Amino acid sequence: MKILVTGARGQVGWELQRTLAPLGEIVAFDRTHMDLADPDSVRRAIRDTRPNLIVNAAAYTAVDRAESERELAHQINAVAPGLVAEEAKRVDSALIHYSTDYVFDGEKPEPYLESDTPRPLNVYGASKLAGEQAIQQTGARHLILRTSWVYGTRGNNFLLTILRLAKQRDDLSVVNDQFGAPTWSRMIAQATALLVARGMPGEQGNGICNLTAGGQTSWYGFARAILELVPADAERRLEPSKLAAIPSAQYPTPARRPRNSVLSHTQLESAFRLTMPDWKFSLRLCTQEL
Repeated sequence: MKILVTGARGQVGWELQRTLAPLGEIVAFDRTHMDLADPDSVRRAIRDTRPNLIVNAAAYTAVDRAESERELAHQINAVAPGLVAEEAKRVDSALIHYSTDYVFDGEKPEPYLESDTPRPLNVYGASKLAGEQAIQQTGARHLILRTSWVYGTRGNNFLLTILRLAKQRDDLSVVNDQFGAPTWSRMIAQATALLVARGMPGEQGNGICNLTAGGQTSWYGFARAILELVPADAERRLEPSKLAAIPSAQYPTPARRPRNSVLSHTQLESAFRLTMPDWKFSLRLCTQEL
């Protein structure tokens, strides 16, 4: 099987190249080989490669910057996924695509089901939702995986930001009223490989499935866990006791965030017989590599 992985230098794409390798020949493209902002680049890459499976890990992920770069976010997150799906159908390929918890408004007190009505609060969430819909409208064989709060040992993410700030500041305030599930990029890649090993997208119907770590926490809880797990070194100034919890109102951002973006795992466990590890367990494994 030939597997095309997009976003090869990103957090998830980098991990996918390793976890999917036992399942077939990996063709990994970064933006220089397949630019989602360029339709011709997308068409050419897929038609030349003619993969059996496309795993689209490329995306526009700058949530706040998307508020001022609406057209670019829409092109990459909404238009391009539909084009990828069209080309996948053209070459008879299946497609796995990653979406986000930010398609929801956070007003539901319980974890969100795949069937709940999306109501994104920001441009990023709206662009990702439009990407889901564009894929579904093509009729291509597909599986859309919604994940959340992705972090890892590379790229730009909350884990690395907290560790950087720990060396620069004596104190730090983090919001404590937004809840979600921090999800390690490697766990996403490993789960994706398991899903592929158990059947190609489309074999049991197309659809959306939530794929996040187990449990939930706030951004403050996530930050505190990071500082408690990563041993302090000579350069570190910030200690867990100097971390302050604040409401979102005291930390305004260009993009609104949902208060609750915890996603239910019921479908993942029932349809795919897959249980994701708790977020603290995954974070412990990830920080051991730093």
